[in-house]
Amino acid sequence: MIEPRDMEHCVAAIRHGSRSFHAASKLLPRSLRDPALALYAFCRLADDAVDLQPNKSEAVLRLQERLDLAYAGRPQNAPADRAFAAIIADFEMPRALPEALLEGLAWDAMGRRYSTLSDLRAYSARVASAVGAMMCVLMRVRDGDALARACDLGVAMQLTNIARDVGEDAREGRLYLPLEWFDEAGLEPEDFLAAPQPSTQMAGMLHRLLREADDLYLRSEAGVAALPRACRPGIFAARHVYAGIGHQVRRAGYDSVTRRAMTNTRQKLGWLSLAMLRAGATYVMPRSAMIYARPLPECTFLVEAAAESAPQRGDWSDTLYATMAQLKARDASRGFVLIDGDAGDRYRA
Repeated sequence: MIEPRDMEHCVAAIRHGSRSFHAASKLLPRSLRDPALALYAFCRLADDAVDLQPNKSEAVLRLQERLDLAYAGRPQNAPADRAFAAIIADFEMPRALPEALLEGLAWDAMGRRYSTLSDLRAYSARVASAVGAMMCVLMRVRDGDALARACDLGVAMQLTNIARDVGEDAREGRLYLPLEWFDEAGLEPEDFLAAPQPSTQMAGMLHRLLREADDLYLRSEAGVAALPRACRPGIFAARHVYAGIGHQVRRAGYDSVTRRAMTNTRQKLGWLSLAMLRAGATYVMPRSAMIYARPLPECTFLVEAAAESAPQRGDWSDTLYATMAQLKARDASRGFVLIDGDAGDRYRA
């Protein structure tokens, strides 16, 4: 059970840090809204812990320790950590899901770039679809088909975020668009990072990215009818609010370099109303055959981890161990040395 004071902190963190999700959460039932906000607060904490720290690899390793403590029932003395530990206990959260998120943040810390759309979907699966799968766990939904559609929605939302933040990311030295798209457009990634400018080629890439997101938004809708009725409006709201960000990118002529797409309160209210109508329609409409579409290959491991019949797994996946080893090797090459040897590893120059 999440303590009220910890819950207040989580709500405030999302109100200021993720206004789109905060708006969508208003349509969730109270039994789900509080744990969902606590989940997002922990994920936001994890993202900020890496994004705002100059030594990103050490930040990821500290997050590993915090996750260890939360699963041991001894969370770090911070509201988001205590709330997440309560979620783990109350909902039997499969550890592979937050592990996947942590691996995605480790990829960010490494400055990884993505050669193909499939590579970008693999990243999106970790930083976004893992959260969608955790939301299903909070709804007590462990059906593989429903989980696959939740993962579709997560990838769609992340692709939308990437399209919105191209210029902001470039000015921070980050690049997420597939490198092979740059080759096809005749653009040099390093030239774009050195002097980010809108262009016809960049607009074409963003059009392509948002078209992929739209296809996944449509696929994801089939899973809404598999969710508890009280939860459907909030999930439809998240779908429409985030798709609305993509619409704003289009309205700006696909210029995400000199401007950042924003949505206003009136638009959000309109999408919340649409979500209510569409959720109501699911009460009488037959289930779409799209619910049975196979999960994206890049998301299959998440579906398998969270499904009801999923086998028990060890604490850490092999891929996460490998990623952490790469981070440690990178730190060592930069003059940092390991001074402990357990989950609470520490580094010093």
